[in-house]
Amino acid sequence: MSAHDRRPLARRRLLGALGAGACVAVAGCLDGDDGADEDPESGESGEGGDDDADDEHPNAPHLEEPGDEPLEFERDQSCVVCAMTPTDYPDWHSQLAHETEERAIFCSSGCMTAYLADVPVDSEIVGAWTVDYETGELIDATAAHFVLVTDEDGVDDEVMGLNPRAFADEDDALDYLEEWDVEELTEDDIVGFDEIDADVASIYRDGRFPTG
Repeated sequence: MSAHDRRPLARRRLLGALGAGACVAVAGCLDGDDGADEDPESGESGEGGDDDADDEHPNAPHLEEPGDEPLEFERDQSCVVCAMTPTDYPDWHSQLAHETEERAIFCSSGCMTAYLADVPVDSEIVGAWTVDYETGELIDATAAHFVLVTDEDGVDDEVMGLNPRAFADEDDALDYLEEWDVEELTEDDIVGFDEIDADVASIYRDGRFPTG
C-alpha cells in the first residue's frame, strides 16, 4: 500500500475517533464562536481564551516563545484563525514564528493561508512549518510546494472543508497533480509559501482572515 493509500485511511480513523465532538467543534468554528462566556449577572459576553492574548490583535491569540524552530503541538493550543485544537488534526496542523517571538498555531494548512493573507503582527516571519501530504512529517513550509486543490467533492470530511496539499519534494507535488482526478490541475496550481495571498486564502478560508 502506498503512502497516498495510507493517509486517507489514517484521516478517516482519526475523524471516526473524534466523532460527534469534532463535528460540533467545526460547527462552532464556522459560526464564529470565539469561546466567550456570558456573565449571568450582566448578560454581557466576556473575553474568552488566554488572558495574555495580544491586545492589539484580539483575533490572534499568539503564543510567546523565542526561537526559529517549531514548537511541540500541545493539547491546550488553539488555532489562531478558527480556535479549533490543532492536536486533533495531526495530518494538517501547522505553525509559524515571528521575529518578535509571537507564535501562531493552526489546525490546518488552510487556516495558515488565511493568516498569511492578512498577517496581524508587524514582524518578520522567521519560520513556518506544515505537514507533508506524502510523508506525514512536519516540514519547512517556507520551502514547501503547495498544490491548490479547489473542489470539495474530492475530499471526505477534511478539516474545515478543504486545504492545500504541502509537499517538501516538488516531484511529489507534480505526481499529485495526476492523482487528483476530481479536477484538472496544472503546474500553475503549485505555489510556494511566498505566493500565498488573499486570492489563495479565499479558496480555503474566505472571510476568516484573523484581522477581518
